[in-house]
Amino acid sequence: MSGVLARQRQEVILEEVRRTGAVQVSDLVLRLGVSDMTIRRDLDALAGRGLVEKVYGGATSMVGRSTDEPGFEAKSMRQPAEKEAIARLAAGMVRPGTAIGLSAGTTTWTLARHLDDVADLTVVTNSIRVADMLQQRGRTDRTVVLTGGVRTPSDALVGPVAVRTLRSLHLDVVFLGVHGMAPRAGFTTPNLNESETNRALAEAANRLVVIADHAKWSTVGISTIVGLDEADVLISDDGLPEEARRVLGEQVAELTIAEAPGSGEAVSEQESEL
Repeated sequence: MSGVLARQRQEVILEEVRRTGAVQVSDLVLRLGVSDMTIRRDLDALAGRGLVEKVYGGATSMVGRSTDEPGFEAKSMRQPAEKEAIARLAAGMVRPGTAIGLSAGTTTWTLARHLDDVADLTVVTNSIRVADMLQQRGRTDRTVVLTGGVRTPSDALVGPVAVRTLRSLHLDVVFLGVHGMAPRAGFTTPNLNESETNRALAEAANRLVVIADHAKWSTVGISTIVGLDEADVLISDDGLPEEARRVLGEQVAELTIAEAPGSGEAVSEQESEL
């Protein structure tokens, strides 16, 4: 009987992952009326069959193809500590009175939460989530510009409307979140329209800062946004492999490494400056 119940639970879990892109252990405990450990065993079983990817606090859908695009909730459950450390370092680069760009994504959304102390800031973004986050902070000396466009599964606004808006702007710094980074492919996305929009955002920047956790290394989306050598700064975390640091250090002008919570205070380490 317990085996049947386990299969039923796992079918419910798998259907929820397919529907929303991600599940949390705490939500499944309430929904299915079983213990935390039971849910974790179910997730282990599903992950062992290659049906979900286990992450901190839950599981997300499997992503492997160059056109696979997880939703915002699924992305937000991946590497949260690393994204937090990266965002803190990135926020330290934002100066009062400047105009910056934030692409869509969970790392840029995390960065938006760390901008409360920056005065007289203008932020241009193609992310509804980022715009909402900034508006909720209630600063009267902040201007938030949200591009129009067609909404993607990751809550980015993309397409001709967004591109036209971005091509008319000139920004001091742009912070670009990416789906993947690899030696030949560069910084990539699984969405063709988002690639064109992010390229326009990057071209509007006086300085381009890519923010990407270590899990993005060797992940390749279908379309390149910019090459590795087009980034003025890349901020990643201390989970980045040594070989990746070597390759990236030869390509990007400046590689900065953040220490994720648990391994020490978040710090900056410049690997190279060409």
